[in-house]
Amino acid sequence: MSEPKPPTPTTPTPGDTYKGWLFKWTNYIKGYQRRWFVLSNGLLSYYRSQAEMGHTCRGTINLATANIAVEDSCNFVISNGGAQTYHLKASSEVERQRWITALELAKAKAVHMQNESDDSGDEFSAVPPVSGQGGGSHHSEVQSTLRTLSSKVEDLTTCNDLIVKHGSALQRSLSELEGLRVGADTGEKIRQVTERATLFRITSNAMINACRDFLSIAQSNSKRWQKALQTERDQRIRLEETLEQLAKQHNHLERAFRGATVLPASSSNPNLSIKSGVSGKGDASDEDDDNEFFDAIEDPTGFITVPADPKYHRRSGSNVSGISSEMGMDDQSFDELSLASNSESLPPLELEPVRQRRTRIPDKPNYYLNLWSIMKNCIGKELSKIPMPVNFNEPLSMLQRLSEDLEYYELLDKGAKCHNSLEQMCYVAAFTVSSYSTTVHRTGKPFNPLLGETFELDRIRESGYRSLCEQVSHHPPAAAHHAFSEKGWTLRQEITLASKFRGKYLSIMPLGSIQCIFDKSNNQYSWKKVTTTVHNIIVGKLWIDQSGEIDVVNHKTGDRCHLKFAPYSYFSRDVPRKVTGVVTDKDGKAHYVLSGTWDEKMEFSRIMQSSKGDNGTEGKQRTVYQTLKPKEIWRKNPLPEGAENMYYFSSLALTLNESEEGVAPTDSRRRPDQRLMEEGHWDEANAEKQRLEEKQRSTRRERERDAVKVAATPEEGAHPDNYQAMWFEKIHDSASGETLHVYKGGYWEAKEQGSWEMCPEIF
Repeated sequence: MSEPKPPTPTTPTPGDTYKGWLFKWTNYIKGYQRRWFVLSNGLLSYYRSQAEMGHTCRGTINLATANIAVEDSCNFVISNGGAQTYHLKASSEVERQRWITALELAKAKAVHMQNESDDSGDEFSAVPPVSGQGGGSHHSEVQSTLRTLSSKVEDLTTCNDLIVKHGSALQRSLSELEGLRVGADTGEKIRQVTERATLFRITSNAMINACRDFLSIAQSNSKRWQKALQTERDQRIRLEETLEQLAKQHNHLERAFRGATVLPASSSNPNLSIKSGVSGKGDASDEDDDNEFFDAIEDPTGFITVPADPKYHRRSGSNVSGISSEMGMDDQSFDELSLASNSESLPPLELEPVRQRRTRIPDKPNYYLNLWSIMKNCIGKELSKIPMPVNFNEPLSMLQRLSEDLEYYELLDKGAKCHNSLEQMCYVAAFTVSSYSTTVHRTGKPFNPLLGETFELDRIRESGYRSLCEQVSHHPPAAAHHAFSEKGWTLRQEITLASKFRGKYLSIMPLGSIQCIFDKSNNQYSWKKVTTTVHNIIVGKLWIDQSGEIDVVNHKTGDRCHLKFAPYSYFSRDVPRKVTGVVTDKDGKAHYVLSGTWDEKMEFSRIMQSSKGDNGTEGKQRTVYQTLKPKEIWRKNPLPEGAENMYYFSSLALTLNESEEGVAPTDSRRRPDQRLMEEGHWDEANAEKQRLEEKQRSTRRERERDAVKVAATPEEGAHPDNYQAMWFEKIHDSASGETLHVYKGGYWEAKEQGSWEMCPEIF
């Protein structure tokens, strides 16, 4: 059988294809059979003929994990550890050596590419894409060139090893030739020397070609690389200078802000109590137009409040009725004193001290960890999918953070006693704002609950309410919350967090609806949460802001309260963290104005008359409300002593993770990584957190396998990840038009009986 001619006269470089005929051992009956072999991209495949290449491959072996061994002058073996072994034979020693050289080069490239793939995240993730138009393509081009050069270096290394090997063999043959006498063996030795010299020439040619390619690429790109490197260095220097300047400006503005005297709105101007876009620092700032850096266009929903005519401040009952008839109000209208005196008319709460709640937790350890070093590779990603160490957490789960919304439950207690829906709306709106007051200093991230995790907050004997949360979905993460009170109200919500890291700040967008139902009046209110933003991720001190708009709707009466959370700005003359709102009836008539800040207090003012004011900037017309004197409806509770060392937890938050007997096995208090973090063992907490997350992934895979077996589909009512919540069920609420998980009962009865057999094992 004649020797097949190789496709190329030289050894192929990595990435090229090498083809040819070889003899492959099949069995003892047929022996060696002629097969067509193709070497491409680190894979050696064979076919019975060249015509089979388009449709039938007889076998393939990956050279990255294969061993190549030479048996004799023409035979060699390729094996990947036992599963696949090819015994091959070439038509000549020269042809065999060509295949050996090509295989070794292909193996070196395959091993290099495998290592590069495994390390790609660590190797290239730290290189940020070049900003500006075309930056992505330039980055891709540079990386492609670097990979090509690296491949050429691997070629040179392999060729060098082969040259050393063949050179030594040639030297031995020449030494033997010199010691031989002229005779019959001379011809055989000369033939061996000739073949080895040929092998040495082939390998040398391959190395020379690789060197030539490497040199050509390096020369064509060296000047461009030098220029790009210098540009990168200049940009880095400018970036460092800019960051340093930003840090200095941040500190300067922070000191200037803290040193500024901010007067209450009521004292800055006796005729102006609330104004959208008006200074809270005094009228003098209005004269300095150079200080206005904010958008001057008036908010179309903006309004002005001015003190009502003195005749509306008469206190007698006859005068109050006179007001009602004079203003054309319905019989249910009332003076603002009804709200202010509501708390005084309530009988004192009969508190029953069940247990002494804790007032301290271990101080937060001073572990330093650079947030930017972890977050820089996560820009634009979903926060819930980023593996974060506990160093950025606080020792509470998201379920416990949801339960913190009940810190000011007294507002709902007072609302339940109201006979007027507009008055009740004021309390519900104040409760909505109060839930954000605990977040002002809370820059720590709560633990993501495991699927099926629960948290109960039983304050029935102390405060008259019970609360239960459950993580009802993992992708996307969603938590259901249900609370009911003996004072006559029920609160339920389902929250899904959508979060994005934007580089300089982190945005958290709560999705889902919150509902509050009062038993006596059957009024049902619903609203959604605003966006939370964490600023100064790169430089400066982290701080939290709440911004957006909320519409609290009474689905029974049609009453509505529109709340606006103004975004914080260094250059705005408004009160920081300002919240304003207007309570209107179903006809759109305004009855109350709410004002204050989400981190301190809220006030309400009764509207006695409204009119259209002067046109603002850009022709926007604002409404002028004549109001009675504002009254305080909510004020934030002071933080406990030493809160700055305890994650800025409120008095309620300090008790949430306190160990408690009788809770479900799935309760957040039993979560080991969270408990270890609270106790200050952060290294152990990180290890435990990884174990729990891997266990959750394993459980999810088992559920998916079970779902495939039973062929469950969403149309049949199966959950997308084949999980059914333990204590909640999804329903469609006809009043609000929302679909959410609602408590189906059974938890508190199971707790009373101590029967938790159906609870999943998640910890």
